[in-house]
Amino acid sequence: MLPLKLDYRYLQPEISAASIESWQAEIDLADSRVTKGTGLGSDFLGWVDPSAIVAKDEVAQIKTLAKRIQDNSEHLVVVGIGGSYLGSRAVIEALGTGAGPEVHFAGNSLSAHYHTSLLNKISGKPYSINVISKSGTTTEPAVAFRLVRAALEAQVGKDEARKRIVATTDEKKGALRHFATQEGYDTLRIADNVGGRYSVLSPVGLLPIAVAGIDIDALLAGAIDTAAATKDAKVLSNPAAFYAAARNQLYRQGKEIEILASFEPRLHFVAEWWKQLYGESEGKDNSALFPASVDFTADLHSMGQWIQQGRRSIIETFLIVDGGEPSMTIPAGGNLDELGYLEGKELAYVGDAAYRGTALAHRDGGVPSMTIHLPELSAYSLGALLYFYERACGISGYLLGVNPFDQPGVEAYKKNMFALLGKPGSEKATTEVKARLAAQTGDTTVKFA
Repeated sequence: MLPLKLDYRYLQPEISAASIESWQAEIDLADSRVTKGTGLGSDFLGWVDPSAIVAKDEVAQIKTLAKRIQDNSEHLVVVGIGGSYLGSRAVIEALGTGAGPEVHFAGNSLSAHYHTSLLNKISGKPYSINVISKSGTTTEPAVAFRLVRAALEAQVGKDEARKRIVATTDEKKGALRHFATQEGYDTLRIADNVGGRYSVLSPVGLLPIAVAGIDIDALLAGAIDTAAATKDAKVLSNPAAFYAAARNQLYRQGKEIEILASFEPRLHFVAEWWKQLYGESEGKDNSALFPASVDFTADLHSMGQWIQQGRRSIIETFLIVDGGEPSMTIPAGGNLDELGYLEGKELAYVGDAAYRGTALAHRDGGVPSMTIHLPELSAYSLGALLYFYERACGISGYLLGVNPFDQPGVEAYKKNMFALLGKPGSEKATTEVKARLAAQTGDTTVKFA
C-alpha cells in the first residue's frame, strides 16, 4: 500500500469527488505524456522509473565513497545550487541523526559572510568536498568550489586533496568533467535525461544523503513502490493524480498561490525543495500557482493572520507526520500558566490539535486545503513523498499546458550578471546592459532628511 494518503475534506465545496473525477480524460493524457514521453521535455524523463535512475553498480560506488568520507572526514562540504543541493539537504535535514560527518552546503549564494563562516568552521579539521554541477561553470558553485578547494589544498596538500574531492557531473562533457579527469577526482554521473530538480534520487542526492548515515536503499524503495502504485492514473485512487487535478482546478477557479504548511520543523527544506520543483517546472507563460511555504506553529503567529483574513487568492496543502515521533509528556507544574488541563498529555496530542484546529479555522476563513499524511518520517516514507511530488508535478505541468522540464527564465539574470562582470564572450551584452543602466538617469534614492 502507498505509504502516504491525501485527505481532501477541506477542499469542499470548491472541489468535490465528482468534479475531480471529471478531470479523468485530461489526467489520462497528461499521465501518458509523463510515462510514454509524448509531451514537451520528453528527453528529461529519466526520473520516472526510480528503479532505473541509478544503476546497482552506482549505488555500490556511492556507498563505498560515503564510507570513505565517513572514515576520513568530520565534515562534508556539498557544493551546488538549486536541484544540485536542495533534494539532499531536504532529506538530511529531515532524517539526519548527526552520527556521520557534519554536512554543509556551499555555492547556493554569493555571500562572503556565509562562506567565510563556513571556512572558519572547517579550518584545521578533516573535510571532504562533493562538488555537483552539470557544466561546472555555473557562477555560484564554481566560485564556492574554488574557495573550499583552495582551503583544502592549503590544509592537506594537492595530492591528498584530490582523494577527498568527489565530482558529480556530466558523464562525458563539460568543464567540471574535464577538470575532474585532469585532477584525478572520483566522479559520479549526472544523467542527461534527469533535470536538477528531479535528481534527488540519483547520484546527485544520494552521495550526501549516504554520508549523513541515511539508508539510501530504503529511500529508493519508497520511491519505487510509489512509482508502482501510481501507474494506474485513476484520479480518485491515485493521490498524485488527484493532487495535480485539484491544484489545477483551483487555479482555474482563480486561486493564485499554494502554501505548503508543515508542523514539523525538520520538513522545512522539504518545502524549499518543493518550491523549486513546482516554481521552476510550472512558472512559465505568465501562468501557474505561486508556491510558498510556512512553518507552523511558528508562522501561525506571523503569517497566520494573513492566511486567515488576507486576500482570498490562496490554497493550502498541509504535510503531516502521523506517528513515529519521540514520546514527550507535558509535566505537572501548577496552573499559573493555565495549562493544568494538559498535564500528562503527549506533545504530539497537542500538535495534532493545533493542526486540526488550524485546518478548520482556515477553511472557515475561506481557504480550501488538502492534507498529505505520512505514517512516519523515515527514509522509506520520505522517498515515497519525494516521488509523489515529482510524479504529480509532471502531470500538473502538462495539465497547465507548459513544459514541466525546462527553465528558460533562469538564464535571464545570468545574462545580465555575466555582462556586468565582463565575462569573455559577452562584450555585446555588456555594452547593451550598461547602456540600459545608464539610461535610468536621475537620483532615485530616498534618503532621510
